[in-house]
Amino acid sequence: MATTKWIIDPTHSEIQFKVKHLMITTVTGYFSKFNLEVETEDEDFTKATHIVFTADVNSISTNNEQRDTHLRSADFFDAETHGELRFVGQNFDKRNDNEAKLNGELTIRGVTKPVTVNVEYGGIVVDPYGQTKAGFTVDGKISRKEFGLVWDAVTEAGSVVVSDEIRLHCEIQLVKQA
Repeated sequence: MATTKWIIDPTHSEIQFKVKHLMITTVTGYFSKFNLEVETEDEDFTKATHIVFTADVNSISTNNEQRDTHLRSADFFDAETHGELRFVGQNFDKRNDNEAKLNGELTIRGVTKPVTVNVEYGGIVVDPYGQTKAGFTVDGKISRKEFGLVWDAVTEAGSVVVSDEIRLHCEIQLVKQA
């Protein structure tokens, strides 16, 4: 079996998160600078031997500069000290031909915890430029407080300002390397 290397196509990929604000609406954010490297046996992603995703915390955006500055501060990500978040995939638990659970370790703010995400495989195609590409949708949930993002506030009426649960949604397109 040959080892196949894949890298993310950042122009066709999105890394998003969603969090409840005041427990009545959802705020969406994303990272604009990220990287993903994968090594597989041939083109079988369920037998990946190397899965490493990183995101530049300073590239966080929620379309509100004041909020983004607060997220980069020591109250949340502490980007000055912990400028990168990292996920290292360990193994797949295949559910069917197109769905699997990916188990790995996520590190945020220097805290590493096991995380399992749902992966939907979109398939492999050759684009008009001759590049072989693979597509995936990744969804999951984490507790921000487990990673040291513990800032909290409560409104006068007793509502939590920011929920603990963070929903993750990623659209990933990988490019096969020669």
